[in-house]
Amino acid sequence: MTAFERTTLDGGVFGNAYLRRRDSLTGKLLGFEVLPALHMRRMTGGDRYCYVGTPGKIVEYGEGEVFHYLEPDINQELYGLPEYLSALQSAWLNESATLFRRRYYENGSHAGFILYMTDTAHKEDDINNLRKALKESKGPGNFRNLLMYAPNGKKDGIQIIPIAEVSAKDEFFNIKNVSRDDILAGHRVPPQMMSIIPANTGGFGAADTAAAVFFRNEIVPLQHRWQALNDWCGQTAVEFGEYMITTTAATG
Repeated sequence: MTAFERTTLDGGVFGNAYLRRRDSLTGKLLGFEVLPALHMRRMTGGDRYCYVGTPGKIVEYGEGEVFHYLEPDINQELYGLPEYLSALQSAWLNESATLFRRRYYENGSHAGFILYMTDTAHKEDDINNLRKALKESKGPGNFRNLLMYAPNGKKDGIQIIPIAEVSAKDEFFNIKNVSRDDILAGHRVPPQMMSIIPANTGGFGAADTAAAVFFRNEIVPLQHRWQALNDWCGQTAVEFGEYMITTTAATG
C-alpha cells in the first residue's frame, strides 16, 4: 500500500507516475518498483524511460519495462499535466497576501502613531523625556511611535495621526477568501471536507452527502484511470472497492 500511495501522490502532484515491473526468472510478474516522477524522463525511440536524479548518472530502463501513468495534456503526449495548474495563480496570490501581512506586522508598520505637538512646553526636558518614553514604551522593532514638536503652533495643539491602516490597505480578508475559493474550485473539493468554517448560518450542508458526491465525481474517475495498470501488466495489480482502496500483491 505504501508503494501505491507514493505512486498516486506522484500522479496527483506531477500529473505523471512511473512503475517499473519486477519479473521472476520465468517472466512472471512479482511486483512493482516506484520510480520518482520528478526525475524520470522519456527516451527517444520506443517506449523507454530513464532516471536522471543523480548528476552525471543516468539509469535507463528497457522497452516496456516502465508503466507511465499520466494526466493528458492537449499540447503534447510525452508527459502528463496536473489539473490544478489553473489554480496556481490564486495560490500564489494567497501566499503573497499572507507574507505581506506577516512582514507588515514584523516591521512594525501595523501599529504606532505620530504625536504632533504645537504648544510650547515649559521645559525642553519635558519634551525630551516624552520622546524617550515613547521610544522605550514597546519592544524593539514593534509599535514604533514618533514625536514631532513644533512650538508656537496653531489650532489642535496635539494630534495623533495613525501611520497606516492594514485592513484598508491590502484587502487581506477579501484576497484570502477569493483565492481560497479559486483553489477549492481548481481541486473541486467541497469546503466542508476542508475544515472551513462557513461564513453564513446556513452552513455548507451535510458532510456525508458532500463526501458521497465528491467520491462519485472525482475519486471514481481517478480509479478508472489507474485500472490502466491492470491492462498494461495483464493481471489485477490494483483493485478498488466502493469506499476503500486495496492492492492485490502478486506472487511468483
